[in-house]
Amino acid sequence: MGRARNSRRRAAEADAVAESVDGGLAQLVPDPDRRRAWTLLIDGAPQSHVDLDDPAHLSFEYQRRLGHVVDLAAPPGRPLRAVHLGGGACTLARYIAATRPRSTQQVVERDTRLVELVRSRLPLDPAARIRVRSTDARAGLAKIPDGWADLVVTDVFSGARTPAHLTSTEFLDEVRRALSPTGVYAANLADGPPLAHLRGQIATAAARFAGVALVADPAVLRGKRFGNAVLVAADGPLPIAELTRRAACDPHPGRVEHGRPLADFTGGAVPVTDAAAVASPAPPPSVFR
Repeated sequence: MGRARNSRRRAAEADAVAESVDGGLAQLVPDPDRRRAWTLLIDGAPQSHVDLDDPAHLSFEYQRRLGHVVDLAAPPGRPLRAVHLGGGACTLARYIAATRPRSTQQVVERDTRLVELVRSRLPLDPAARIRVRSTDARAGLAKIPDGWADLVVTDVFSGARTPAHLTSTEFLDEVRRALSPTGVYAANLADGPPLAHLRGQIATAAARFAGVALVADPAVLRGKRFGNAVLVAADGPLPIAELTRRAACDPHPGRVEHGRPLADFTGGAVPVTDAAAVASPAPPPSVFR
């Protein structure tokens, strides 16, 4: 069984597509276990996984956690108005289109050549109401009308690091402006020990939103390894109990922190402003081995 799987994986890697994009070398590698599924890598770092036959399938751990946020942002099946800062292969936009038909979505992806590659190799469903803008994430967000979005998701990495201008209170002011009063913000963050970036991002979100929660692997929260964490914020109540249940039932169970324990976790970190913002730390090379 193991030999057969390894053989399928080697065959998939041989069929990979590689093209230079603005952000580096993009590779689309076929999933050996799913007939029309692909993993997008940029300079060797996995960015997205898309199953064209089953867009509701979320393979990556952090994408499943973002999927839980989507599922709990409104009653099942209700359309959403969503803004995605960072496109990649548009995995989450495809998920929303599949699980919440008639949703209206805007994807902001700066890398024009990556957008062209995804459109040609992993085409979006023509019936999906997904518009892709090729511009900087913050500049694209500024064009969203006040109160338009039910959901804003930030998943932007440049060279495997989140750009500094997407980590500040001023950036979150723009997010709040674009969100409806009941809207939800979610961000894919990446950090490792001593978790200074993650603590600062929690403090920044808490300075702008009434409710904040964090979903992550317990080992990441303990500072044992580098990894992803999903930050969720809103001015209304967050569905903590159900988010906790879903994260705990994932193939790689996650933990949800909120309230006083999350405030204690920040360890006195202060909100980040544009003047002090820096990009998130680069992952160690061992993460992608």
